[in-house]
Parts: sequence; structure tokens; C-alpha cells
Amino acid sequence: MVLGITLLVLLAKFFQQNVTQFYTQAYKPGGDLVFWFLNPATIAFAIPLYKRNDVIKKYWKEILAGLLVGTTLSLFAIVLISKLLGLSQTGIASMLPQAATTAIALPISSAIGGNSAITAMACILNAVIIYALGDWLVRFFHLNSDPIGTGLGLGTSGHTIGSAFALKLGSVQGSMAAIAVVVIGVVVDAVVPLVSRLLF
Repeated sequence: MVLGITLLVLLAKFFQQNVTQFYTQAYKPGGDLVFWFLNPATIAFAIPLYKRNDVIKKYWKEILAGLLVGTTLSLFAIVLISKLLGLSQTGIASMLPQAATTAIALPISSAIGGNSAITAMACILNAVIIYALGDWLVRFFHLNSDPIGTGLGLGTSGHTIGSAFALKLGSVQGSMAAIAVVVIGVVVDAVVPLVSRLLF
């Protein structure tokens, strides 16, 4: 995850001056239609959660603790790497909400003074990296034996697309990824504005 965060911060720094104009002219018209579908897609995660609520009831403490600690550490990593690379206040504010899925991250980014185009790029790039490398990452870290951890990891780092990938691996992985997307969204919505007030 640190590698992904570092790559995203570097891209944000490189494209910071031109990304808004490029995004608006080239991608915003079609992107608005795609973003419109993100809200119902995010809500649809209730289905795998309902189907495997037995696993959630059994391990809810471990799931919640892992997601809270992981999200908090990722926020510190984002701030640290952004400051080390000299990102501006707007750049840091744009990168902070990327842990949440795009539908949740964009309004948070706008509310704390970030650039929603950079936030969208960060969220989407996270998802694409996880979808492209998901099989390799699961094998490399030997996650096949732990469907709960696999699902939580894919949902946390890959958001909606990571959750779609997790569903291909199994119902437990899919339900864990879905709960990761929901819990991370709530945590980011509550914590990121507080962090941004402390930083800025």
C-alpha cells in the first residue's frame, strides 16, 4: 500500500498544475455519467454483506479493529509522504480521502479544500492497480489461506473494483471486501475532516 500511495503522491505532484484543466476538458463529461453509477454500486455492497453475515457476526471485532488501525496508519503515511515530496496544502487535501471509494472521497476532498480531479485519479488508480495485480499480490503474500484477510485487503485498497475482484475469489472474500468499503468510507468521512483541520 505504501508503494501505491507514493506513486499517487508523485503523480499528483507532477500533474498538479495541469490536471484540473485536462480532467475537465477531456474526461468530466463522460466521467459524470460513470460517477452517477458509483452511488448505487456502493449501496449494492449490502447484498454480499447480507449473504455472509455469519462471518461478520463471528469476527466483527477483529474486522473493525483491523480496518480502523489500517485506515489510521494509511492517513499518516499519506501525510508523511506528501510532505516529504513537498506537496502543497491542496495536494495533501486531495490525497487524504483516497482510502475511501470514489463516491465518498470526492465530496470529502471538495469539503476540505482538495482538488476532486486529483482525488478521483488517486481512487481510480488504486483500484486499477489492485485489479491488475490482485492475483499476483494474493499469491505473493500467501493470502489464499485467509479469505477474511484477503477480502479486507482487496476491499480496503481496491475499493469497488477490488471488491469485484474479491467476489471472483469467493463469497467470504466478497463479503469482507464489501464491509471494508463501507467501514473505510465511514472512517474516512469522520476522520479526514478532523485530520485536515489539524494539518491546515
